[in-house]
Amino acid sequence: MPADPSSRTTGESSRSAASAPRTVPSPQSRGSGASAVEVRRSTRRRRTVSAYREGDRTVVLIPARMSEAEEQRWVGVMLDKLAAQESKRMLGDAELAARAELLSGQYLGGRARPATVRWVTNQNTRWGSCTPAEGSIRLSHRLQGMPEYVVDYVLLHELAHLLVPGHGRRFWQLLEAYPRTERARGYLEGVVAAGRLPHLTGPGDDQP
Repeated sequence: MPADPSSRTTGESSRSAASAPRTVPSPQSRGSGASAVEVRRSTRRRRTVSAYREGDRTVVLIPARMSEAEEQRWVGVMLDKLAAQESKRMLGDAELAARAELLSGQYLGGRARPATVRWVTNQNTRWGSCTPAEGSIRLSHRLQGMPEYVVDYVLLHELAHLLVPGHGRRFWQLLEAYPRTERARGYLEGVVAAGRLPHLTGPGDDQP
């Protein structure tokens, strides 16, 4: 049975009849030390799926009749929705610059040191851009509200351009250390394919 992903993702408590909750590793954070996911099945839930943070756990509420495969899929969907909400609330220009410094140190040995990192609203044909001569990085405001790992990927992509300007083999080798590169690229491709954002390319456009 299809579930409704538009239901609430924060602040909901479970008062309905439910089976015993079960803790599972987060599909986004296996091996990363991030919080676990607790899945709670309810016989009173028919279509809705919701999720919220509870201390160091993420609680996902699903219908009892949902299959294991559907459970795994919806856990991933709801984790993305929560991450998107938190990313949109928390990442201003200052936080974005701090995030860039952290990512550079973690994946690029601290070698990429941008002078400025900021959100812009005039990039409608690309997710991000970099001007190595100025040391400036700009991310499209369209990324705001997307999962944190997607924003991190685009930010890391632009940081790598401070070291390698083109998209040759050396450039992609820099991104190999980031474990969610393929997942983030798939997410962005899915957004474009769904028609939610324009898929335009042209000379000088940087499509991560």
